[in-house]
Amino acid sequence: MIEPGDGEMSDEMVKLAQGQQGFLGIESVRGADGIGITVSYWDSELSIRAWRENGRHHVAQKRGREQWYESFWTRVCKVERAYGFDRGNDAS
Repeated sequence: MIEPGDGEMSDEMVKLAQGQQGFLGIESVRGADGIGITVSYWDSELSIRAWRENGRHHVAQKRGREQWYESFWTRVCKVERAYGFDRGNDAS
């Protein structure tokens, strides 16, 4: 089996996460310098733990450490409040 590259693996992980119980969404951005951030949202600590333990996710993390990334950080955070503004969706 040919293993996917970084971008393909990322796409695979998004699809896999979307199928996991408790998945709420994902946001990702990457600069021209290659540095980026991906935030995934889950409905509970239990769902986060289940994602962390997913076998294919483990494969992606291992390949990331061995082949693609010099470093990466994982932070588990709780969103207490979120709000924003989007002129394109302003109903008033």
